[in-house]
Amino acid sequence: MFLEANAGAETVVSSASGHNFKAAVAETKGRILVVDDEPALLRAYTRALTRDGYEARGATDGVRAKELLAESRFDVIISDVCMPGMDGIELLRAVRRIDVDVPVILVTGAPTSRGAGEAVESGALLYLVKPVEFRALLQVVEHAIRLHRIARLKRDAMAHLGATDGMVGDRTGLEVRFESALASIWIAYQPIVSWKTREVYGYEALLRSNEPLLATPGAVIDAAERLGRLPQLGRTIRERVASRIDETPGDAAIFVNLHPHDLADETLFDPDSPLSRAASRVVLEITERASLEEFKDVTTRIADLRDLGFRIAIDDLGAGYAGLTSFAQLQPEVVKLDMSLVRDVHKEPVKRKLIAAMTSLCSEMGMLVVAEGIECIEERDTLVEAGCELMQGYLFAKPGRPFPGINW
Repeated sequence: MFLEANAGAETVVSSASGHNFKAAVAETKGRILVVDDEPALLRAYTRALTRDGYEARGATDGVRAKELLAESRFDVIISDVCMPGMDGIELLRAVRRIDVDVPVILVTGAPTSRGAGEAVESGALLYLVKPVEFRALLQVVEHAIRLHRIARLKRDAMAHLGATDGMVGDRTGLEVRFESALASIWIAYQPIVSWKTREVYGYEALLRSNEPLLATPGAVIDAAERLGRLPQLGRTIRERVASRIDETPGDAAIFVNLHPHDLADETLFDPDSPLSRAASRVVLEITERASLEEFKDVTTRIADLRDLGFRIAIDDLGAGYAGLTSFAQLQPEVVKLDMSLVRDVHKEPVKRKLIAAMTSLCSEMGMLVVAEGIECIEERDTLVEAGCELMQGYLFAKPGRPFPGINW
């Protein structure tokens, strides 16, 4: 028997049974769904599982399996790989749209190394070769159920601790959830204000998604990185922002965050793109938290963006890489002080001196300074004394749908 395991994957098993499925659940060792287009093999698997104390349901194709998944939760799914209409890999993807944790075991009568690799990469817990001995199958199912319980406990623990960014497990589940996130992306806006003039200088455009398992911007970006889909994410965000620029109040600037990898996307430099057509109102923010050293021709690419009319901002100053590389390559018009510098600045003299010195030097070089993350009046007043004029934070407005009002 050929067997290959993937610790990060999950499995769902089903089997056929003639008695009431839901009524017997409490008395069984677990719910198993078995999917196989060979009726005799399907009956044999489900009978073996039932004799061993499991509640087993059976389906002869992927369509029926999806129907059963919609009706009930399973602890393990066992599926044939080669089936007409919907094969095992396609069924696995369908399963992940419904349940990201259930373990899936794929079984094949024609094993190949490529098939095994694809199964494991797609998130199958195991890849078994027919004929599978009943004793071996029962051992695999018992192990899969334990892993499933651990996965659920981990999810409960993460939810309790508020750690939502790692809530999607295998690659297939991540792909499904990322597609959902991409389709549901919307842009929140947070004002950047001039305290001296009591005017709105601009709005920062912030990524939001309605996908509950990728609930934070960081989770969406991490998913895009893992899947190699950062360019698609960046284009989607820029398109969403561009579609609302004409609605921006007055002549306020729009600050748009760029991932460093966006600098390698030629669509960013297309003069006919929706965002480029509004470039005179756009400030592109590039974080100091990511190094630019791995990217070639950064200086040239930044010059090309300026030629289109964009301005450049360094984001997260004080929380990223030390040294002069980012300043030398980007030569920003705007510098944004990270909220870690701003937090409790009225209580920490060292922070006040650092901010005052940074603000003074940036001003001498013709750069505007924005202090981020201001949450209380004391922080605001201390920053004003340090020379900061442009400010952003919950004290003035939380990020919201276009376009939030200001609490002066």
